[in-house]
Amino acid sequence: MTIQKPLTTASDFHPEVLRLFDQYVHGLIPRRDFLQGASTFAALTGATAVELLDALNPRFAAAQKVPASDPRIQVGYTEFESPQGYGTLRGYLARPAKASGALPVVLVVHENRGLNPHIEDIARRLALADFIAYAPDALTPLGGYPGDEDRARELFPKLDQAKTHEDFVAATAYAQALPGGNGKLGVVGFCYGGGIVNLLAERVPTLSAGVPFYGAAPPLDKVSSIKARLLLNYAGEDERVNATWPPYEQALKAAGVHYEAFVYKGAQHGFNNDTTPRFDEASAKLAWDRTIAFFNRTLRA
Repeated sequence: MTIQKPLTTASDFHPEVLRLFDQYVHGLIPRRDFLQGASTFAALTGATAVELLDALNPRFAAAQKVPASDPRIQVGYTEFESPQGYGTLRGYLARPAKASGALPVVLVVHENRGLNPHIEDIARRLALADFIAYAPDALTPLGGYPGDEDRARELFPKLDQAKTHEDFVAATAYAQALPGGNGKLGVVGFCYGGGIVNLLAERVPTLSAGVPFYGAAPPLDKVSSIKARLLLNYAGEDERVNATWPPYEQALKAAGVHYEAFVYKGAQHGFNNDTTPRFDEASAKLAWDRTIAFFNRTLRA
């Protein structure tokens, strides 16, 4: 069987296939259930269910925007301590090669697959925007990101999330104390990482700014503790995450938290990730431009 057309954008897939994929990547259904459900729609594209899954998986090399060898930045791996979490964690540090003074620091929180090449590229993009970026790998205690997305998804549920949350709290302290930082810290995260941004906003009073991309709401009874300013980005076609937004917004308003929220019409969950067909170029550019402008306003003053 031959695929009738390239499967390169979300519109090339039946909405039910995208829904099943969202459930699969978030651990709500096993791989076999995705394949069984997707097989019903595979014939519409001339593909098999396995080919649909492969087409939806990331293409890291093709989407890289900033090579690690770019002379404008310096990159490397460092370790930090998390006494209340898993102990010693590894992270990816990216900073401008030349800085005219102290710079803001932005913590980058990955999806539920660990520190993959796309998240490292996000850190490098921030470095080009004149920030110091640090991206921890929550999978460090399990050997780190394994280099394979399916294997990473299998590993992630094995983490004790209570400890992992402590690891990210520890990462904020490490990042805020990095040499060359101006003392102000922002955090940006995607999917699972977006939920961690919301959680850190509650847990870390020294956090200045948070930008969750399609992240689930944190415990609502702790929203009143948020001191950071928030910029929240949601995908229009993301019923699972968007269902958590109305009560979260109500709690933010009640607590007097300064926030901005945007819903990108027609965009799928994961729309910022330019390594997959769910990438929405227009929405991603607008959301990223807003993110950089927001960090410039909140972290450089």
